[in-house]
Amino acid sequence: MIIVNSFKNKKVALFGLGGSGVATAKSLLAGGAEVLAWDDKMETVEKTRGQNIPVSDLHNVDWSKISALVLAPGVPLTNPEPHWTVKLAKAAGVEIIGDIELFIRERNAYLEHNKLSDEDLPFIAITGTNGKSTTTALINHLLNESGKMSEMGGNIGTAILSLEAFEKNRFYVIECSSFQIDLTPSINPTVGILLNISPDHIDRHGTFAHYCEIKKRLVNGAKTALVAVDDENSTKIYEELLHDHHNVLPVSKDKVLKSGYYAVKDELFSVENSKAEARLSLSGISSLRGSHNAQNALMALATLDILKIKPVELQRIFASYVGLPHRMQQVRKIGHALYVDDSKATNAEASAPALATFDHIYWIIGGLAKEGGITALKDYFPKIRKAYLIGDAAEDFARTINGAFPISMSGTLEKAVQEAHQDAGADKAEEVAVLLSPACASYDQFKNYGARGDAFKAFVKAL
Repeated sequence: MIIVNSFKNKKVALFGLGGSGVATAKSLLAGGAEVLAWDDKMETVEKTRGQNIPVSDLHNVDWSKISALVLAPGVPLTNPEPHWTVKLAKAAGVEIIGDIELFIRERNAYLEHNKLSDEDLPFIAITGTNGKSTTTALINHLLNESGKMSEMGGNIGTAILSLEAFEKNRFYVIECSSFQIDLTPSINPTVGILLNISPDHIDRHGTFAHYCEIKKRLVNGAKTALVAVDDENSTKIYEELLHDHHNVLPVSKDKVLKSGYYAVKDELFSVENSKAEARLSLSGISSLRGSHNAQNALMALATLDILKIKPVELQRIFASYVGLPHRMQQVRKIGHALYVDDSKATNAEASAPALATFDHIYWIIGGLAKEGGITALKDYFPKIRKAYLIGDAAEDFARTINGAFPISMSGTLEKAVQEAHQDAGADKAEEVAVLLSPACASYDQFKNYGARGDAFKAFVKAL
């Protein structure tokens, strides 16, 4: 656990008692803060009380005595309307921050107290609309395989303050959502990574322009920034950082660059002083298949270079990465058919990388649809041999498909797997993919995307 000492003998209000909220409360208490914790769900409050964390209804506290409000990232800071705790804090002039901001302040203090440099306690921060988790997990894997002490957390699932305590030469690889960055004014990673930007969470950030500004904050504060230049919005941020003389390197999965890092199909290159060097091949690494994973791998390779880590067997440690659950994860191969779990693709943009990767696809799709449905995926329709529609979105998606390829109104995931298995087996192509990439939330039939992916794996293994 990382102990937060910066609020010793001070009152801190904490709202949102999920995993990160509880971890934050424990870190603050260990550092001597007086914590006033609360949540809008009374069953959560009672559960927290049972963990010896002081709870107090923040409607009734004296906010003039509060030093900070630590807000869970899932709680609205600005839009569609500031949460009631935010309004009370702002009225009292109380700063509003998140757990990653607490981590940064403690890291800064640790470095200063121990007379260490930034490189003695590296902090790698990753953001982007899509692909954050894979890049985060890949970098952490490579560091550990290179013999480094590396901790992974943030938006990927482990609360940042529950990671191992600061120690010289320990690395922290942190996935950052836009909600988390919004609560982190001092973000200052050793390496800051921006993968891509497309419209997302506009209901929480008000405008797309504001969403882009929040994403920029992470790389703007970085000692070295890595910015993808494959989409217009990220490219604009790269150019702004370059103009302002930031230490920034471009990365591209789509085009050859004169500096930075780029991919040509499965081959990864770095460029220095206009001289390109072939560094790594992703050919045959199933967990890093597809151009989106080329981008993830480029970012990881560049991070190793920036941190001056030179693994003896670079190809081997990349190949040893097995991938994240439910993110283009190969579950099984039956004959010429790959069975791929991409349940984490909960919107159209997230499904696009998987559809781009395979050429003969038996697509299991549907659930609780997001705004825009699958209209954005029409360019991939020629790759689809047949689709199996499930859940609430089935009829709407059938209308969007409108005869572009055969469909089955399967209804349930189990039936979809059985039908796709039969059809894929009869396909004469050299390789086909039975792909669960729903482009939808799971909540109509499953607790979450993980439960949906686990069900898919179980059905596939039972074939």
